[in-house]
Amino acid sequence: MGNRTLRELLYGERAHDDPVACLEDLPASLASRKVDGYPHSIWQIAGHMNYWMAYELKRIAGERLLYPEHAIESWPATDGPANEKEWQDAMAEFQTLLERLAVLSDSGPDVLQRNVAGTHALQESASSTVETVLWQTAVHNSYHLGQIALLRRVFGAWPPRRGSDTW
Repeated sequence: MGNRTLRELLYGERAHDDPVACLEDLPASLASRKVDGYPHSIWQIAGHMNYWMAYELKRIAGERLLYPEHAIESWPATDGPANEKEWQDAMAEFQTLLERLAVLSDSGPDVLQRNVAGTHALQESASSTVETVLWQTAVHNSYHLGQIALLRRVFGAWPPRRGSDTW
């Protein structure tokens, strides 16, 4: 019964690339690479998305979380993983978090319309629903997956092995 469009956006249907495919065939060495003039590596972008997906899932579950005082707190401090296993673990976490969001998107109105408490002053004045939080997360991921696609193009590593638009 849930929100099919939301599920499709989370998994990259239609106008969005598959987020898992955007990451899964990259070695840690490429995920660590940076471009002059841009502050983040693919590793850092993926870590940032993992941070916010996990944060929002905890918030939906009713945990009272502190909102980061500074944006940099939601980004990995290092340019890249320590080794290939750490990168593979981060990608596995990414996929697991996406799956958990997708399960929520498949929920009925009793879950999707449930209120979610805000975690900072701007959110406290208006309530959000689970569905609203999921939409915000999908849009946030879409924004950053575009950055990953651009970096992969710069590195000569686009399209992903499973394919994607190349125009």
